[in-house]
Amino acid sequence: MNHIRKQFFKYVLQSAAGMIGISIYILADTFFIAEYSGADGLTLLNLVLPIYGIIYAIGAMIGIGSATSYNLRKAQGQADTDFYFIHSLLWCAIASIPFMLLGIFLPERILQIMGADPNITRLGIHYLRIVLIGTPCFMINYTFTAFSRNDNAPTTAMIGSLSGSLFNILFDYIFMFPIGMGLAGAALATALSPVVTMLVCCTHFCGKHNHVGFHWRVPSFRRIVSCCQLGVPAFVGEITSAVTTVIFNTLILGLAGNTGVAAYGVIANISLVAMSVLNGVSQGTQPLISETYGSGKIKEAKVLRNTGIAISLAVQITILAVTWKFTEPLIQIFNSEGNPTLFHYAYNGMRLYFLGYLFAGVNILLAGYFSAIGKTTQAFVISMLRGVLAISICAYSMSKLWGMYGIWLSFFASECITFLAIFVMNRYHKK
Repeated sequence: MNHIRKQFFKYVLQSAAGMIGISIYILADTFFIAEYSGADGLTLLNLVLPIYGIIYAIGAMIGIGSATSYNLRKAQGQADTDFYFIHSLLWCAIASIPFMLLGIFLPERILQIMGADPNITRLGIHYLRIVLIGTPCFMINYTFTAFSRNDNAPTTAMIGSLSGSLFNILFDYIFMFPIGMGLAGAALATALSPVVTMLVCCTHFCGKHNHVGFHWRVPSFRRIVSCCQLGVPAFVGEITSAVTTVIFNTLILGLAGNTGVAAYGVIANISLVAMSVLNGVSQGTQPLISETYGSGKIKEAKVLRNTGIAISLAVQITILAVTWKFTEPLIQIFNSEGNPTLFHYAYNGMRLYFLGYLFAGVNILLAGYFSAIGKTTQAFVISMLRGVLAISICAYSMSKLWGMYGIWLSFFASECITFLAIFVMNRYHKK
């Protein structure tokens, strides 16, 4: 068991580091775009952020769900697992087609739907077009990293994610400023960074330690639905930010206009890093838990679950401590114009919004645990409650009562509700 725990910590740490790597290139975009176009740039990026969330969520559901299904079947001794990787790639490519078509033909309309005024629309049309055309890279990237982790190569997946992020940070600057592409350059650097990650992962798939098969099989809708059921927690872990951002943008535009949305953009992008760490912890636990549970070692799987909960608690407390201690400098990094109204909104917002991280990590971990052991109903209920239902109800109702303060506190309220629901479900399940 000690050997398994050591391997478990390795998976968790490397998965979390890899997810931080993925989120850092969004932060790089935020910083450089704020430098290039100030509050308008922050507003644009926050309006586009939900689109990133939807793309990531679909890619995570297909890639992580397929890798989890692959791992469970392999642990159960089933030989028919050599097509899952290619099958996942094909469905990611199919799922990306609508996004690419929207990017080619309707980027202006999409920005208007997201709440952009004419000025923000003009600023962001080329940025959004490039992002949407790059959808296959974003989605397929999850398949490469998930199968690398599940094939005992978490280090390769981590190095790949960090390499992609470093590429994005460097070429954000090069494309935007020396070459003079502006926001289109930021989008191009972001769209190309997953390619770097996938190339690094290919060093494992082409190596002697690879056990992932690359056999062709006709795409099966029934089979991908089965895989996606296991990927629902990963989907909701990513879509939560998108849903929250859409709801918050809509409410904040009515209460505080573009400056309020720009302030929320600062909070949302810092939150993206925090959420990525917690999603990384959850995703890092899944390969070993599914392998252990699939082999019939139920007690060992529960020990790994409890260890994951302890790690999530430690990460949650650290996130809250850091954001409360460094609230002002974190905001000033992105407030290049020194806008006092933006600072006021963001300061109060960050202090209240990040209280939700007292519960978020454990909720994400437990949703991932249920998925890893094949209990898709429990995983789905938890994921949908925290990702869509609770946050929607809390944001709308609390904003009516307390305005901006209610919006900031709604994330905390929704995570509390989810935690209580998990507690009740667990008591009922034991009976």
